[in-house]
Amino acid sequence: MYSQIAANKRKTVIIMAVFVALVGLIAWLFNQYLGGQPTTFYGVLIGTIIYAIFTYYAGSSMALAVNGAREIQKTDNPRLWRIIENLSITDGLPMSRVYIMNDPSPNAFATGRDPKHAAICATTGLLEIMSDDELQGVFAHELGHVKNYDVRVSMVAFALTAVISLLADIMLRMTWFRGGDREEREGQGMLLLLGVVAAILAPLVAMMIQLAISRQREYLADATSALTTRYPEGLISALQKIARTGSTMRRQNTATAHLFFANPLRTHSLTALFDTHPPIADRIARLQHMEDHA
Repeated sequence: MYSQIAANKRKTVIIMAVFVALVGLIAWLFNQYLGGQPTTFYGVLIGTIIYAIFTYYAGSSMALAVNGAREIQKTDNPRLWRIIENLSITDGLPMSRVYIMNDPSPNAFATGRDPKHAAICATTGLLEIMSDDELQGVFAHELGHVKNYDVRVSMVAFALTAVISLLADIMLRMTWFRGGDREEREGQGMLLLLGVVAAILAPLVAMMIQLAISRQREYLADATSALTTRYPEGLISALQKIARTGSTMRRQNTATAHLFFANPLRTHSLTALFDTHPPIADRIARLQHMEDHA
C-alpha cells in the first residue's frame, strides 16, 4: 500500500511539472506575439497566479453551490456524521463540514483548500444503497483527498487549464486578424505557424494533463482509503455496486466532475479518453492487487 501511494505521488509531481512548463511555453509565445516585451511576459504570469489564487479560495464554495449541496448537522443524519467523524479521528484530521445532495445516483465528493476548510458531500442515493463498511471505504477515499491535498492540486490544475485555453484562444484570433505588410508577415511566418499549432494543441494537451492528474489522485485516494480502514473489501464492494447501478448524476457540471468519487457525467465509449476518472474495473483491480500483496 505504501509503495502504491508513493508511486502515485511521484507521478503527480511529474505531471504537474509538465503542466507548469506548458504554461511557461504558452506565456512565452503570447509574449512574442505582443512584441516580446518582458513586462508582457511577467504580466501574463502574474495574471495566471491571481486567477489561481482566486480559484484556490473560491473554488470550494462554488463547487458546493453548483451541485446543490445542503449542509447538515449531526442530528440531521447521525449515521453519516458518525462515519465521517470516526474516520477523521483515525486520520488525525479536523472534522469536515458535512453536506448532502438530493440525488438518487450513488456518489460523493470532497472539497476544501486544506483539512481545516474541508467539506464532505454525499448523495442521498449513496446513503440508501451502501452498507456501513462500504460507506467507510467511500468516505475514507474522500478524506484521503483531503489528507493528500488533492483538492488543492485539482483546483490549481483547473486554473492552469483555463489560463492556457484563454491565452491560446487569444493567440489564435490574433493570428487570423493580425495586420502588417506582406514583408512583415513573411518574416514572422515561422512564429505565426508555431502560434497556430500551439493555439490548437495547447488546450487539448492541458486538458489531457488535467485528466491525468485527476486519475492519479483517484488511485492515490483509493490506496489511502485501504490504508485507513485496513479493509479494502469495503471500498471494493462500494465500487462494484456503483459499477452496477451507475454514477451519472441528475445535476451535472463538467467543471466539478473531477471532484466526485465516481464520474458523475454521461459518457460514451468514444469519450472515455476524456473521462475525469479511471475505469472502475481498473480501480478494483489495483485494490485487489494491494490486498493480495499486503
